[in-house]
Amino acid sequence: MAELFRMPAVAADAATAVLSAWQVAEGASFTKDDALVSIETDKAEVDVSAERDGVLLKALYETGVEIEVGDPIAVLGAVGERTGDLDALLAELGVGVAAPGEARQAVRRDVPEEPVAPPAAAPASGGPDRGGRIFSSPLARRLAREAGLGIETLTGTGPGGRVVRRDVEAAVAARRTQVTGPPAAPAPPAAAPVPQGAAPAAPAGTGDHEEIPHTRMRRAIARRLTESKQHTPHFYLRATCAVDELLALRQRINAVSPVKVSVNDLLIKAVATAHTQVPGMNAVWQPEAVRRFRSVDVSVAIATDTGLVTPVLRGIENLSVSAIATRTRAFAEQARSGALRPADLEGGSITVSNLGMYGVEEFAAIINPPQAAILAIGAARDEAVVRDGAVTAVRWRSAD
Repeated sequence: MAELFRMPAVAADAATAVLSAWQVAEGASFTKDDALVSIETDKAEVDVSAERDGVLLKALYETGVEIEVGDPIAVLGAVGERTGDLDALLAELGVGVAAPGEARQAVRRDVPEEPVAPPAAAPASGGPDRGGRIFSSPLARRLAREAGLGIETLTGTGPGGRVVRRDVEAAVAARRTQVTGPPAAPAPPAAAPVPQGAAPAAPAGTGDHEEIPHTRMRRAIARRLTESKQHTPHFYLRATCAVDELLALRQRINAVSPVKVSVNDLLIKAVATAHTQVPGMNAVWQPEAVRRFRSVDVSVAIATDTGLVTPVLRGIENLSVSAIATRTRAFAEQARSGALRPADLEGGSITVSNLGMYGVEEFAAIINPPQAAILAIGAARDEAVVRDGAVTAVRWRSAD
């Protein structure tokens, strides 16, 4: 029995989402938990999986369209089901059929409004023909689009031949090498000469600057942080702490821990302990009341090639330091491969942002709304201090 597949609410506060890519072709069958479509919101790009076996009878939108949550985006059928009169089926399901030539394509916010160049012809020695679906991570597909590469031309080195970030980066590097390598075959005859007095158009990629279109995520980051600075009162408390004992504790823990524990993991645990002892900090401002949480959820700032994300570690007060380390590393890997879910980015009352590994001694961070605070951690440094009338060397770390 045919049914409509609607744009899912992959983020709690998202009214729309961009259909990034279909993972199943029209007429192709899929099984439960297969990725049907990739959806991009302000916070992340995620794959939406099938709830049961079936077949994609009709995709109602092409990729790159911004669609309201709840609107139909495809028609699904049972395994083996085929359609006769598609227009009649769509009418029966209450979906209007676009008239010939009527554009369904919505305006995307993350691409420039300019004509799209026709795709280049595939070279004779192009990518491998895998004769079926191309499995790829959302981040790999995004990077491939930005680089002008067809995902079907890439060889995947991830699990099950999945195309991942490193495959796109390798293809971009190979293309760059080809451009700077031996000269190619003779070029076709030159185009007609430019009339006298008319200046020739500048080649793409030359000039004194380069225009890099904003992605949906970067627009969201810029908007949210600007709103935070404008509407959230910020005041900064700075302290410099001796971390000699903290570093010694880390060394003792790592001697017996099954996973390597970082200073950041210890500081996250310290934040959870502080919020347990001062429950008034474990809260966020709401229009009608202050919402105080019963568990301590802490966001961790992770930088990726596509922007800064802040996945939330939940119930930190009940986790060991090694468990925090394991979850933080898992989030970092998911963030850099584009596998974070929108639910991973929601909640929390405070964010921990650490730039100490880059040698930054201190910085003023911006609160991630609607959270109440952000902890900015700087690099440790050795200084001479006076203790009990004697000069001694102490390792300090700033916290704002």
